[in-house]
Amino acid sequence: MFEGFQASLVNAGETAIFIRRGGSGPGLLLLHGFPETHLMWHSVAAILARHFTVICADLRGYGASGKPSSTPDHSAYAKTALALDMVRVMADQGFSRFSIAGHDRGGRVAYRLALEYPDCVERLAALDIIPTSEAFERADARFALSFWPWSLLAQPAPLPERLLLGSPAAVIDDALRAWGSAPGTFSPEVRRAYVDALSDPASVHAICEEYRAAATLDRARDAADLAAGRRIVAPLLVLWGAGGPLDTWYGEAGGPLAIWRRWAHDVRGRAIAGGHFFPEQQPEETAAELRSFLSRSA
Repeated sequence: MFEGFQASLVNAGETAIFIRRGGSGPGLLLLHGFPETHLMWHSVAAILARHFTVICADLRGYGASGKPSSTPDHSAYAKTALALDMVRVMADQGFSRFSIAGHDRGGRVAYRLALEYPDCVERLAALDIIPTSEAFERADARFALSFWPWSLLAQPAPLPERLLLGSPAAVIDDALRAWGSAPGTFSPEVRRAYVDALSDPASVHAICEEYRAAATLDRARDAADLAAGRRIVAPLLVLWGAGGPLDTWYGEAGGPLAIWRRWAHDVRGRAIAGGHFFPEQQPEETAAELRSFLSRSA
């Protein structure tokens, strides 16, 4: 995996961020979700590196990136902190302006980065998410039962940490199965890497802190931004899994595109076959959609 990519640890001020860099051309940052690491992009990144300088990063707290100490208000793991990490990483790599694509938790960092640092973001792609405050406001029994990390991992320490560390393999296997991954999507090597990453107590605590921040600071910041009329100015591509929650739960709101149009001026997108992990199930199609969008001049 990641043939031709260079691995490095970048000083982002408060912590160090692990990245893999490959290709040449305009800068493109790819961010992963839970329970994954940057490895989720290995197939997509190989395709996009023919056209872009691709940088795949582990979010702070995840994978090989640093796990800085948290605070009672969880601010060290708020999306604003994670977004600033990535602005600093991209500046270190020579990009003051770049495009960004994020899946799941990485998508939440990506859109927060676009809101906080609009001059840095050329184009933005959010994969299989709606904004954090929108998800909480529209939560129902389906949401609570299907996306258990939102409520479980946001509980006070140390209960969620102990539960995750009790059987990391069971957590990974349940997530990959329940969230619609097709048989054979994840190689034994990738699955093992995800299990290993979720076996580190420091990483598990950091991940739980990120979910606690989402339920408190991130949610409140989203609500305040929406009320103040702040909008994402970069063109936004929204992709989601066909037949999955985003495809079926929000029809009364007009679907994910209508929800995102409350947040951004220029929104386009569609469903892609596969479950929540469609970037790993359908890497060629995902890469083609991203390339087409990111290569547009207007």
